[in-house]
Amino acid sequence: MTSIDISTMESDSESGAATAEYAIATMAAVGFAGLLVVIMRSDEVRQILTDLVRSALTFTG
Repeated sequence: MTSIDISTMESDSESGAATAEYAIATMAAVGFAGLLVVIMRSDEVRQILTDLVRSALTFTG
């Protein structure tokens, strides 16, 4: 084999690797979004966030 053949083989062996990485990252993002939805449905968490937003928007002078 020549060096050209080896470099061709190396690039072919990684063909589709980026697509698989994108698929894994997308699945991780979907899982994280699902976890956030479950957490946000909690009344306790919702109240904490509501209080946080209200205190941030309240003008104290």
